Amino acid sequence: MKTKLVTGQKIICLNRKASFNYFFTEILEAGIVLKGSEVKSLRDGKGSIADSYAVDKLGELYLINSHIPLYRQSSYNNHNPKGERKLLLKKKEINKLIGRINQEGLTLVPTKLYFSKGKVKVQIAVAKGKKLYDKRQVKKTRDWRRQKAKLLRNK
Repeated sequence: MKTKLVTGQKIICLNRKASFNYFFTEILEAGIVLKGSEVKSLRDGKGSIADSYAVDKLGELYLINSHIPLYRQSSYNNHNPKGERKLLLKKKEINKLIGRINQEGLTLVPTKLYFSKGKVKVQIAVAKGKKLYDKRQVKKTRDWRRQKAKLLRNK
């Protein structure tokens, strides 16, 4: 009998703060260079991309400030929990993103870290920061939708 492969995604962590603090203009999927102990730690469901962002260094993109905790069973070849991690994209995509970051004042923010077909992937958004009044407007509309749904449920 043939076994069926699961092609779904197993989400490791989400960056919920990102959608509140930024407007997303484009969303991309990128691979990430990890060590074995980092992958094992992520398989346990641990990891955080809450305050992380991507920068360009010498024509390559790196994920900064992402936290992957130490793997307990890995002894001497453990990793740096807050280290820089290289993102894997095609050269054409990297050049396009670097150009948009430098010219338009946009930033690269990771929104989701997940497993796809056994590989760790990062969903990156090209984002522009929200002002304080934009955040207030988002809160107002969210509260209004919540109240509207509550009223419709009660009727």
